Amino acid sequence: MSSGYDFHPSETNNDLPRPKHIRRFTGFSPAEIKTIDSVIPLKSRETWKKFAVENFSTKETFEKDFVRHVETTLARSLYNCDELAAYQATSNSIRDNLITDWNKTQQKQTTKDQKRVYYLSLEFLMGRALDNALINTNTRELVSDSVDELGFNLEDLIQQEPDAALGNGGLGRLAACFVDSLSTGNYPAWGYGLRYQYGIFAQKIIDGYQVETPDYWLKFSNPWEIPRKEIQIPVDFYGYVEHSSDDNGVKKSNWIGGERVLAVAYDFPTPGYKTNNVNNLRLWSAEPTTEFDFSKFNAGDYQNSVAGQQRAESITAVLYPNDNFDSGKELRLKQQYFWVSASLHDIIRRFKKTKRPWSEFSDQIAIQLNDTHPTLAIVELQRVLVDLEGLSWDESWEIVTSTFGYTNHTVMTEALEKWPVELFQKLLPRHLEIIYDINLFFLQFVEKKFPKDRDLLSRVSIIEESSPRQVRMAYLAIIGSHKVNGVAELHSELIRTTIFKDFVKIYGSSKFTNVTNGITPRRWLRQANPKLAELIASKLGGDHYLSNLNELKNLEQFAEDEEFQKAWFDIKLDNKKRLSALIKTLTGVEIKNPNVLFDIQVKRIHEYKRQQLNILGVISRYIKIKNSSKEERAKILPKVVIFGGKSAPGYYAAKLIIKLINSVGEVINNDEDVGDLLKAVFIPDYNVSKAEQIIPASDLSEHISTAGTEASGTSNMKFVMNGGLIIGTVDGANVEITREIGEDNIFLFGHLAENVEDIRYEHRYGGYKIPDSLEQVFKLIESGKFGDYNEYRSLVDSIKYHGDHYLVGDDFESYLQAHELVDQAYLDQKEWLKKSILSVANSGFFSSDRAIDEYAESIWNIESIQE
Repeated sequence: MSSGYDFHPSETNNDLPRPKHIRRFTGFSPAEIKTIDSVIPLKSRETWKKFAVENFSTKETFEKDFVRHVETTLARSLYNCDELAAYQATSNSIRDNLITDWNKTQQKQTTKDQKRVYYLSLEFLMGRALDNALINTNTRELVSDSVDELGFNLEDLIQQEPDAALGNGGLGRLAACFVDSLSTGNYPAWGYGLRYQYGIFAQKIIDGYQVETPDYWLKFSNPWEIPRKEIQIPVDFYGYVEHSSDDNGVKKSNWIGGERVLAVAYDFPTPGYKTNNVNNLRLWSAEPTTEFDFSKFNAGDYQNSVAGQQRAESITAVLYPNDNFDSGKELRLKQQYFWVSASLHDIIRRFKKTKRPWSEFSDQIAIQLNDTHPTLAIVELQRVLVDLEGLSWDESWEIVTSTFGYTNHTVMTEALEKWPVELFQKLLPRHLEIIYDINLFFLQFVEKKFPKDRDLLSRVSIIEESSPRQVRMAYLAIIGSHKVNGVAELHSELIRTTIFKDFVKIYGSSKFTNVTNGITPRRWLRQANPKLAELIASKLGGDHYLSNLNELKNLEQFAEDEEFQKAWFDIKLDNKKRLSALIKTLTGVEIKNPNVLFDIQVKRIHEYKRQQLNILGVISRYIKIKNSSKEERAKILPKVVIFGGKSAPGYYAAKLIIKLINSVGEVINNDEDVGDLLKAVFIPDYNVSKAEQIIPASDLSEHISTAGTEASGTSNMKFVMNGGLIIGTVDGANVEITREIGEDNIFLFGHLAENVEDIRYEHRYGGYKIPDSLEQVFKLIESGKFGDYNEYRSLVDSIKYHGDHYLVGDDFESYLQAHELVDQAYLDQKEWLKKSILSVANSGFFSSDRAIDEYAESIWNIESIQE
């Protein structure tokens, strides 16, 4: 260009002559913005302003954008614009608005030069983006009217969008809620994750079994992502380490990698609610440095000519590759390092452009580790500072520990992530050296503080002296972070007094804090349950409560209002009808009368979440119905029990639970004696979009983990916010939900967390008796009623003979009694509706906006950028 400035797609070619002032695709420092701005000629400035992109704000301008995208972006026309094309044109039009706001947001954040938070999560379970963007940008009604004029229905277009397969369960959904709240709160923040080609997997149920198939969510491309092909960060694996000393005797380490792949950036704009703030979620995709080996191809070695490409692309192919095998473990660790290395180098590049000294790194940057998956970021930052930037060990470590915060998501020791030392040595040799040094200096610190406690050193060592030796990632995360938080009050207390009590002894309690999880009401009330959100808005004077959820408290005054209760009931019934239609479509099971109790448990399938307790309870209810007279059956409350969730591919026990649920459902749903008194349904391929239909339809939801095993849970919050009552144990966030909504509005059962270990000890050494009610259930299973008993033997034996680790037998009678209380309460519909309304009215605490404000205040020390 003749104006004296130019565009460069890369910053790596430093040998080429450059103009004095350069525009880069990779962002600017505040000083660069001012310098560039000062040299742009007036005529260029005026021309640019004249043709600047404007956001649509009327039906006419949206329709113009829509038609333009159909005819140019998609190369279609009026005559062949189907619903998929209409969805893509609508999404591209909305995305255009987001990108202009995104550009302004990034420029504003750079100019303000405030501290920024980077949220590292291996999962971001975003759900569908179109409806969320329409709600957050307050354009849903405008776009709905416009697409109607263009010949389409907005709801049909929304259904065209596949769920972004970037997560599995609560961890990823929490991260998605947090990026929404960070944008809504005008906080300067980026998320960093991986762009999985096939996500976790698409779940099919065949003959009752879970079968994993690829989730082709990118089949028709993703209009919401912005490919940044110019941002390619090299990531190394394997190789060896060279050690040397400089002239002053200072030791130097140089990692010579044996294999290199490229991390290519894809950006996902995340809009805030009723704000122009649009933050960024950057996802990395793995690509080879050389896609195609021509010499091997010409030599006839066709398979190996693309082997490098296949090895690279496998890194971001699937979320959580099966680690039952050594190759799976290696791929998982490779995946984690690839992601944190690319993210950190991106963060560091941005910091270095400010020309600040390294001592100010943690003043400008906060990095939050969402669980242990990104813990390697601690080691990588130390490596970069020491090996590449030449800082001393102590100076580097001070920067590292001031930068990172670690969120723990489990109280179960067996669930804490560990990696074999041998695998580290092979894949990341320099990082293992750094981990050894971190551990050495830490243990020296501990020994100096507690010189007589030798056992303490082995208990807190990052290296577990087992066979094989393992790297304890949670311990590394604690040692390398300045704050460690749990995600519910009970959970935070448990980690302080159980799994991490030694670290509390070492560091004191101030390093450990609590931030109770939250959910975004924009997604989980306004989007999932629009009629209920509208009814609430009619009583609260508008929808401003969606960004100030404590206003829900004002609903209490309507809890016994008959007209309000009637409207509440009608909305719930409509939601149950909608879910019944979905169940019929997906499973073939017909719910003829949706005006019965809908009892729902949808979440990741795991023994500690105790879906097995639920289905055993269903069998017990089935036995009761079968043994009842006709007169007695007339008094039994009709119920539909609904399950959903995925098991990890290698988790045999969880897959067995899925099989049992489906086999029991097959028998009950086809038993003429039972009729409509009881149905059991498993909804396949549970995801965010299905959750948005399932959760609003719940009368009762099950959160029945063994006390002391669930860190928090967020599905319990979603169900409560949609007027569903909870049956649950005193575990995770159920404790705080009870405190907020009142004991009269929740059905609690089971042993308390402080008694669990004593009960397990009694099982091991004092004998164990199964209650008669559960024995009846086991006898029916053993009879072959639900298929070959040998298939379920391990599940039954784990409870009867192998210690019943998750206390299914101990809690079974209490669980059945709680269900009897549910039945009695549901018969009094007026009182039930009152409980439902009060639950919603007192759910305001569980907003992710509140959680993010607490993180910002107590952990990150960041402030929102004012408009």
